[in-house]
Amino acid sequence: MGQEDHRRVAIPPPQPFVKSLKNTLKETFFPDDPLRQFKNQPPRRKFILALQYLFPIIEWGPKYSLKFFKSDLIAGITIASLAIPQGISYAKLANLPPILGLYSSFVPPLIYAVFGSSKDLAVGTVAVGSLLTASMLGNVVNANENPKLYLHLAFTATFFTGLFEAALGIFRLGFIVDFLSHATIVGFMGGAATVVSLQQLKGILGLDHFTSATDVVSVMRSVFSQRHKWRWESTVLGSGFLFYLLLSRYFSKKKPKLFWISAMAPLTSIVLGSLLVYLTHAEKHGIQVIGYLRKGINPLSIMDLEFGSAYLTTAIKTGIVTGLIALAEGIAVGRSFAMYKNYNIDGNKEMIAFGMMNIAGSCTSCYLTSGPFSRSAVNFNAGCKTAVSNIVMAIAVMITLLFLTPLFHYTPLVVLSSIIIAAMLGLIDYEAAIHLWHIDKFDFLVCMSAYIGVVFTNIEIGLIMAVGISLLRVLLFVARPRTLVLGNIPGSEIYRNVDQYPNTNNVPGVLVLEIDAPIYFANASYLRERISRWIDDKEDRLKSSGETSLQYVILDMSAVGNIDTSGIGMLEEIKKILDRRELKLALANPGAEVMKKMNKSKFIEKIGQEWIFLTVEEAVGACNFMLHTYKPKTATDESVMNSNNV
Repeated sequence: MGQEDHRRVAIPPPQPFVKSLKNTLKETFFPDDPLRQFKNQPPRRKFILALQYLFPIIEWGPKYSLKFFKSDLIAGITIASLAIPQGISYAKLANLPPILGLYSSFVPPLIYAVFGSSKDLAVGTVAVGSLLTASMLGNVVNANENPKLYLHLAFTATFFTGLFEAALGIFRLGFIVDFLSHATIVGFMGGAATVVSLQQLKGILGLDHFTSATDVVSVMRSVFSQRHKWRWESTVLGSGFLFYLLLSRYFSKKKPKLFWISAMAPLTSIVLGSLLVYLTHAEKHGIQVIGYLRKGINPLSIMDLEFGSAYLTTAIKTGIVTGLIALAEGIAVGRSFAMYKNYNIDGNKEMIAFGMMNIAGSCTSCYLTSGPFSRSAVNFNAGCKTAVSNIVMAIAVMITLLFLTPLFHYTPLVVLSSIIIAAMLGLIDYEAAIHLWHIDKFDFLVCMSAYIGVVFTNIEIGLIMAVGISLLRVLLFVARPRTLVLGNIPGSEIYRNVDQYPNTNNVPGVLVLEIDAPIYFANASYLRERISRWIDDKEDRLKSSGETSLQYVILDMSAVGNIDTSGIGMLEEIKKILDRRELKLALANPGAEVMKKMNKSKFIEKIGQEWIFLTVEEAVGACNFMLHTYKPKTATDESVMNSNNV
């Protein structure tokens, strides 16, 4: 078949700029097409659908049954038993009054139950967010010297966390969170968990003064420089409860039906620890206790937001960083459990829900909340059916706030340290790190960079290092795309990578190259040099073997989804280089966007429509036809001609 007989590659019809822009924006911000459900619906139905979209509880609420309530009641009470001790512990970790941990487990879960789309997420404070809050705010305000200002800045940071999260959801910018890759999160969470655990040595050893730095060197220096102040009573008590907590988790993992043993262990530890201190008066022998906790539900804190403070910039920065981490963890956890139960959650709706609960929380004496894995896992294992389990948990916390807070007076701080360490050890996912090493060494490098950065510098630098390396990898993918030599698989019309399929046949006189990425300004120069190098290597091999000299270069553009003006310029330069070397350039399977831009730039006229093919097979067939029609030169002939010219 002659080259003039092949089927032409179509140039797509021109589209108005407005329509093209609309399609681009839709694919960027509305890939899930959330407005599809409103099509061809009467106004009243559209209004109801809009309410259901904004408030998912309106959708599933009318279908709620007593059977569901029984499951949610058990799950809610179970997670409340975990939320109460965790809330108190994490508030201490954030250098905030312990009562704030209970406040943050009351209002935010109620807000999430209205706005959230996950059935399994259990809302509450998170250890990493608490440590980040303490680290970032503690750099500018000392919580012990100026507790009131520190508290107000924590509320202000939480407000900006909510504002940031809600804005991401409303403006459909959830893809920003995707820059925190799985490897980044594994390393960051593992590093943060290590740092949090080391910080708890203050409580385990019964130390009064401790470094506010989070890096391992500063922490260990603080520990060993105060050896003479270690209290054996505190160490024995803390080690005993830590052993109990880890043992209960071990049994729960071995027998998943006994999940409640691990879930109840923190509250049991607090009860036993409080009884032990009360009966033995251990607080008089160096065992530090929580002390007085105020009764009553959340007081309003809207007037405590420090919008006019000199530290507003720090509060905003803290809010954005902690909000980003909280979103990454909460959405990842929500999606994981949704996958198990075979339903979908809307990431942008989740961001709005997280934002609303943090905004409401900042006005009601709460600090940063998200969907922590440990609490959500207990909720899932307890058999929750809907977000009503969060409402049950909130009611249980409310009862605690109204009537039971005096019971926590004798709770030893060392027990809270044991609870935090036990929870943190579960976040150090060494199995995931080993898996990354086996699958992708670069991902492992990202993971370890995050871990080392957090552990040996501080949390912010560790996070920046991990995100920076992840972005560098994205830039390398764009700036250094793969180019592959293709060969024919024997007995077929299929062309594949010769490195992957070593038994492929070379086509005499033809070099087939595949470009495996869009062509942009960032990679155009590299591709020009790489294609030239492939051509040089091919010609050198042909000369050494005396085979038919290279006559045609075919670029398979199946994977080139788009091209810009720099990319068009690169193709024009490649054509000029080949023309000087008396080689012909052919293109195979360019996409619609590529054809449109090549047509507008007149490149199709320069190369000739007859040299653009639908498939690699057609391109090779046309080149073979030309080679057999006109006697090809061999590499030996060329050498002879060159010597005669000399």
